[in-house]
Amino acid sequence: MSQITAEMIERGRGANARHSSERRRLAYKVREAREKLTTGGAGHGAFEGELLRIYAESRMSSAPWALLIALAVGAVSTFWAPVQFVAIWTTAVWVAVAGAYLAARLFLRQAEITSVRAWRTKIILIEAALGLAWASIVVLLLMFGKGEARIFLLAILLMLGAMTAMATAAIPNAVYAAVSPMCLAIAGVAAMSMNDTPVLATTAFVCGAEIYFIALARRLYETSLSALYAQAEKDGLIGELEQAKSNSDEARRRAEEANLAKSRFLATMSHELRTPLNAILGFSEVMKDELFGAHAVPAYRDYANDIHSSGQHLLALINEILDLSRVEAGRYELKEDAISLSAIIQDCEHLLMLRAEKRGIALNDAIESDLPRLWADERAIRQVALNLLTNAIKFTPQGGQITIKVGWTQAGGQYFSVRDTGTGIPEHEIPIVMSSFGRGTLAQKNADEGSGLGLPIVKGLVELHGGTFTLRSKVREGTEVIVVFPPERVMNALPRFASDTSEARAAHRSAA
Repeated sequence: MSQITAEMIERGRGANARHSSERRRLAYKVREAREKLTTGGAGHGAFEGELLRIYAESRMSSAPWALLIALAVGAVSTFWAPVQFVAIWTTAVWVAVAGAYLAARLFLRQAEITSVRAWRTKIILIEAALGLAWASIVVLLLMFGKGEARIFLLAILLMLGAMTAMATAAIPNAVYAAVSPMCLAIAGVAAMSMNDTPVLATTAFVCGAEIYFIALARRLYETSLSALYAQAEKDGLIGELEQAKSNSDEARRRAEEANLAKSRFLATMSHELRTPLNAILGFSEVMKDELFGAHAVPAYRDYANDIHSSGQHLLALINEILDLSRVEAGRYELKEDAISLSAIIQDCEHLLMLRAEKRGIALNDAIESDLPRLWADERAIRQVALNLLTNAIKFTPQGGQITIKVGWTQAGGQYFSVRDTGTGIPEHEIPIVMSSFGRGTLAQKNADEGSGLGLPIVKGLVELHGGTFTLRSKVREGTEVIVVFPPERVMNALPRFASDTSEARAAHRSAA
């Protein structure tokens, strides 16, 4: 199978409904042109076999009724014509009906249609012979019958025209071949009854009815053709859906394999990288602090300090990648407990106070101290707060301000926000900074180097708690990040439990 991309799955049948319908219309025209070139017909070669099948089923179902009608017409015709002639006519009709029935049955028994054009020609000839057999009753009754026989004859032709048109509607040429002898018979009745006004009026009515039956048969043919086109379109859509599902399953399987490979890679590389990193950090710290004596060259101490800082940065990057992979894979286990959100935010603020003072940044807070406890993972919340405060300090220029708020939401939950007066983020770059390893252009120019994993990790940890993460920013005005925890995680104070029966009764009376 060829390479399957996410774009292929997302695109599906087209960019929008208009493109999809346009493609279906072009496909229909191409198919119609191909059929005209290959069949030499009206452009419906792909459905000619199905139309023949519809005709065969209709002819087989109508054959018993046709035999009964022929027998009834023959019985009534004995009032005007000799019995031996009527018997000959009835036998001829029965033979023609039996021939049509056998041809239809033989066609339906075929496992595969080999020659559609030959079968269509045979059916047209059989229907023409059947029409001649039916119309021959006109000769019989005109020879021996009187005026009332002609009225009966017109009624028969009217009924036979309707029955034949309905039975052969799937093949228009067969309709014309079967009805044409009856129309000639009606014309013969009219020619023989020029002086009989009632018969002429009835003949005109029957002629109009025959035209109507032909038009109705044409309409039924178009309806059948439309149904076949709709069925083919539905089959095509089902095929495309199955193909799209197959592509989606294949892409999902590849994604799962890639994700598994990534997890294995991270697990392996984290172990392989942490082992030498511990040695690098330990030995560089020893050399940096000159535990075994002063360096002969002072520059070596600076080099050791750089090695130690670089090792710590690499270790932090590895930890961030592992945290993000666990969050994305849904394998980050929350160790939930009753925590104080305001206390955690204040602790993180104190930890970063010295860094903010070195950069000349003022930290302002508006923290409500009487908030109830929150049911959450303390380590995750602390990591969220430290990441947000570190980013605020990193992207705020000297002399700026950072405002920290902790309080209630309107829905009864708790929130904390961090607002800085830094460079800000352009609106079109917000999705970039929220993606893994994404960093804005202003951040790359004005701030320290970073991995671009802080905000995705924060967003993932907040969503694991059922909360929401909102980032608002304007260029040269600053950035505000708001973290909201749902009311379900707020632990409201419970009423004091009555220790004895008397206290329970008193509580019950007071409640009543």
